Amino acid sequence: MSRFRSCRLRVALALAAVCAATPAFAHPGHPGHETLGAWAGFTHPFTGLDHMLAMLAVGLWAAMRGGAARQTWPATFLAAMAVGFNLHASSPWILECGVLASVILLGALTAANLRTGAWLGRAVAGAAGALHGMAHAADVGQAAPTFELGMLTATALLHGAGLGLGLTLARLGRTDWIRLLGASVAAVGVVGVVLAAAG
Repeated sequence: MSRFRSCRLRVALALAAVCAATPAFAHPGHPGHETLGAWAGFTHPFTGLDHMLAMLAVGLWAAMRGGAARQTWPATFLAAMAVGFNLHASSPWILECGVLASVILLGALTAANLRTGAWLGRAVAGAAGALHGMAHAADVGQAAPTFELGMLTATALLHGAGLGLGLTLARLGRTDWIRLLGASVAAVGVVGVVLAAAG
């Protein structure tokens, strides 16, 4: 199998996983996590499709932009998320809307392949990271520091997965597939908004 066909198969499988995954947009909380450690924190970002796709999209978008964005945008997201863990919002519903908006925005920016300035990329990544950190804090309440460390580790890996996939596709000249993945992420976010509104 050629490198092109192998890569096309991986992208198809990734899209299938996105479409087949249960749309876990609501985060009702995870009692007991305040007593758990790094492993519970590591698995937590995988419990919501909106969180997971946003983190992947940061890597995909950074891969599209290239240069310093590949390091600074994921790093900005992580730093802002760490801050967000210690911030509290009065309305979990507003937080959830913000998270879904970040999924749509990150996916749309990847799909559009806009030549945004580095400052705008950092601002978007930072705002998204802070929202996701606050949403996770709302999910689990007062969590142990090791829980937060596990969650940051998982987030970094998801950024790396998106970045690695994006760079691989870019090397193959398939930026159109990166844009398609971005559009798919944005579409899932729109579905989340519709479900949230219907609920």
